[in-house]
Amino acid sequence: MKNKRIISILVIFISILATLTSILGLLNIDHLNIKEFISITGETVKIYGSGLYKNDSLSTVAQGQASDFITLIFAIPLLLWSLYLSIKGVFKGQLLLIGTLAYFLYTYVSYTFLWNYNVLFIVYVALMSMSFFALVLTIQTIDINSLEKKFSDQLPIKLLTGFQWTIGLLIGLLWIEKIASSILLNTPPVGLEHYTTLVIQAMDLGFVVPIAFLSGTLLLKKKPYGYLLTSIVIFKGVTMLTAITAMIINMLIQGITVSLVEIGVFIGLDIFGLSMLFIFLNGIKKE
Repeated sequence: MKNKRIISILVIFISILATLTSILGLLNIDHLNIKEFISITGETVKIYGSGLYKNDSLSTVAQGQASDFITLIFAIPLLLWSLYLSIKGVFKGQLLLIGTLAYFLYTYVSYTFLWNYNVLFIVYVALMSMSFFALVLTIQTIDINSLEKKFSDQLPIKLLTGFQWTIGLLIGLLWIEKIASSILLNTPPVGLEHYTTLVIQAMDLGFVVPIAFLSGTLLLKKKPYGYLLTSIVIFKGVTMLTAITAMIINMLIQGITVSLVEIGVFIGLDIFGLSMLFIFLNGIKKE
């Protein structure tokens, strides 16, 4: 694998720093210091009040700590395992590494721009940067011209395309409805709390939704980049959707109101995504 030394160093540092941030984020799980804050839009927000996320809302912390938990027990081991397979020259390992790095990039872009400033800000920036460059370098290890030959002729392309278009459509409609309601009613969007903008919605509408539609379209046409982007959408999607499912469960445990539509969409997509991951991996020819 080209650039394997640089990629290995970046992945090891990502694993170490992500372990640090996840553990520190999970250290304070009590609600003894919760306080209320009136935002600039007049919304009463419950502030967590302790630990690393002391200045963030109870709702955001519930989501963030669920994400920290999934990163610690699932994403980091998956990242290291996929690196090992990639170094050994296993094609599935290369695709898995690309998808997992996409998860880390998405996660730490959101941590950098969403969380209220805390002592780990520069660590979030470092993780965001290293994930981006590791992802770019790993993509360069793929021989794009021979990519289609790596997959079986029995790969259910229409099904995988439908999955990606479904992700793009449902997430797009979910967030557009949230934003449109705010514009029409001239009120702050639900869930804005004391934050300044909708970071996750911006990332999803700006990147996730267009990539899902582009990837599905290219795959349907059996273009090489369709196979590559599909691996990113599926692997990143499964890790991210698993984290979101954990977030929803944690929010419900904390007594935080969650939209039934959001619960249904994300948990349903998570189950659907896991089945698509199995099908996609089974479609790769044995090496």
